[in-house]
Order: sequence, then structure tokens, then C-alpha cells
Amino acid sequence: MKKLTLSLATILATSTLTFAGGDIAPIEPIIETPMVVEEEVTDSGLYIGLGYSLLRSESKYDGHDLANDYSAVMGQVGYKFNEYIAVEGRYWYGLGEELDNLDAGVFGTFDSEATAWGIYAKPMYPVTQELDVYALVGYGAASVNGTKFSNGTTADVEVTGLSWGAGIAYSFTENFSVFADYVDFYDDTEQVNSGNFENAFDSINLGVTYKF
Repeated sequence: MKKLTLSLATILATSTLTFAGGDIAPIEPIIETPMVVEEEVTDSGLYIGLGYSLLRSESKYDGHDLANDYSAVMGQVGYKFNEYIAVEGRYWYGLGEELDNLDAGVFGTFDSEATAWGIYAKPMYPVTQELDVYALVGYGAASVNGTKFSNGTTADVEVTGLSWGAGIAYSFTENFSVFADYVDFYDDTEQVNSGNFENAFDSINLGVTYKF
């Protein structure tokens, strides 16, 4: 009787598993992988820079030419909104002069100082992660103070207006970069001693920038 009861129980159990779909597979626990949120890297912020410049002044006075090169220190302060656009202010202070051509018939002595400044919009294009090319478009002024004529009069030569430039910058760390660029100032003409004084200024600049 016990054998019959055990056999019936076994048959019923086997039938139940068969109707239920066969073997019962073990339930595996669901392991949730935590999402890693990467911090967004922004290429923006305040930056400052210091450079060495060759500031060149060229003037014509009634057909007489005067060209002068000034070694200059250039300081810059800017703000980078993103990798494509920034605003920047610059100031040049001339350290010395080297006369290229002095017309003794008009200019007696030449004892002068050169300064310049500019405010620019700075569109940029990242060629690589480290290398950028950029343009400068804005308003600026450049002046040479103390130009003396042979008749004893003195003139301050100045141009103001559109200023533009172009350059490249290379970042060798996250904060430090080096740059090289060219900046041109608007050519201007003014009346000096009953004559036309045509002025032109430009600069070549090399420097280093620190971004906060």
C-alpha cells in the first residue's frame, strides 16, 4: 500500500511539472549597472596674456617718408565664451625705436614714444584639440608722440578706427598656450603744418596666455 501511494504521488508530481511547462528554471537576480555621468568639459573662462611685439609706424608727409619700428610689450585680457568666440582687449607700450628712414629735409630730430590699444571680437576655429586659428575684428588706436619737424614744431601722430588681425594659438597644457598673430590699425590722414600727414600702424606679436 505504501508503494502504491508513493507511485501515485510521483505520477501526480511529474504530471504537474509537465503541464506547467517542464523544468523550473532558477530565477537570476537583476543586477543594475549604475550610470556614470561624465562631467561636461567647458572651454570657456577668463584669460590673460603677455607678449612681445614689433609695433611699426609708417608716415608720409607731402611725399616725404618716415618709417619707425618700436619694440613693445603687449598685455591682453579676454573672456572665452566657448571654443568658437571670445572678446579681448589689448594694450601696447613701445620700449624703443629703430629708424628705417629719416628725411632730414623735413624731420629735424626724432624723439618719440609709441602706444596702441584695441578691443576685439575674436572668432576662433579649433583645428585640433591643441591648435586654434583665430581672427580679431574691432576698434583700436595707435599713436606716436613727439615727432619733431625741422622748423621746431612737434606733432603727435595717431590713427583711430577699425582694427583687425589674424593668428594661431597652441595649448600645451589645460591653462597655458602660446600665440603668434598680426594686427593692423586703420590708416588715417590728418592735416599737420598745412600738409597731409598719412599714418599707418601695424604689429607682429608673440606671447603666452593663461586661462583661469
